Amino acid sequence: MNYRQLGRTGLQVSEIGMGCEGFVDHDGAMIGPLLDAAERAGVNCIDLYTPNADMRDRLGIALQGRREKFILQAHLCTIWKNGQYKRTRQIDEVRAGFEDLFARLQTDHVEIGMIHYVDSLDDWHQVAQGPVMAYAKELQDAGKIGHIGLSSHNPAVAIEAVQSGLIEVLMFSINPCYDLQPPSEHCEDLWADESYAGQLTNMDPLRQQLYELCARTGVGITVMKAFGGGDLLDEQLSPAGKALTSSQCIHYALTRPGVASVLVGAHTVEQLHHSLAYERASAAQRDYAAALSAFPQISWQGHCMMYCGHCAPCPQGIEVAAVTKFLNLALAQKTLPETVREHYLALPHRGGDCIACGACERRCPFGVPVIQNMNRAADIFGC
Repeated sequence: MNYRQLGRTGLQVSEIGMGCEGFVDHDGAMIGPLLDAAERAGVNCIDLYTPNADMRDRLGIALQGRREKFILQAHLCTIWKNGQYKRTRQIDEVRAGFEDLFARLQTDHVEIGMIHYVDSLDDWHQVAQGPVMAYAKELQDAGKIGHIGLSSHNPAVAIEAVQSGLIEVLMFSINPCYDLQPPSEHCEDLWADESYAGQLTNMDPLRQQLYELCARTGVGITVMKAFGGGDLLDEQLSPAGKALTSSQCIHYALTRPGVASVLVGAHTVEQLHHSLAYERASAAQRDYAAALSAFPQISWQGHCMMYCGHCAPCPQGIEVAAVTKFLNLALAQKTLPETVREHYLALPHRGGDCIACGACERRCPFGVPVIQNMNRAADIFGC
């Protein structure tokens, strides 16, 4: 298992983490086997959005003796009421729900306290300026949560939250279909058939801005819905009209700036192992570029936000995808961020080393003007 630093938190998380959907299947009987399989594979990041009381009890038992082996991302504002999940902003309910989590998990802390499901700016403003954020800070001051996070499907909301400085972790929905969609307060728009009815071109600019902002400011991203709820793995269900493999979806998410861990859904140990196969997958098995370039009604032509690596190898030794990523980070700002400049200068070969041979452009499946990008990077960074 490979590990990545989760933004500025100092936490090292497995690049493949786990969602908790499978924990509530089979009356919770899979919690132990799934946790065992995760531990053996080195998976250490687990998201706990569901407030299901039985799941929390069973997980608390399964964690005994190995609690510190896992980084728990637990959600505030999600409670169990009348036998079902409910999202709430009522502070009394929020407090009771989170105290219930500690009691049932038999722990006195979680590493990440994730403010749950904020998809509208009005909701974010109420959270940020009201008792929910105050409670999250109270928990952090008491050592009950290590870092404050936010889960969202809306890049406009997520950008404002990151810019506020109030959060250190963002849980966000990332896959090559959702990345085409403009901001919406209704997450259902991300998978609605009508959202994909017309010609779609390139990544939504706010999504790219969000990922680059997180990379620049040190807000770590944990990814939900990398498989689009499984739809992207099925040609009949995929909004793109083509199926991707789990390794392709995971690799796409992990190549977005700021991403540290992809939280995969697994209802059985076999499904978890299927996702974990990414760690042993070849470059060809991970490669998503050819599949994306063949999607009907979707085009990424002329603009590199894929960082897919088809431009390699460069005869001058330039890591073209890295130069392009730092160029995009620089172009997103009115001034050149010092951290971006330092990372660019640390590259052994840079844009100024380009001899314009065109080998990279001939290999690029998206028709990106790579030579132009290398020249632009050389102008911006001075080498």
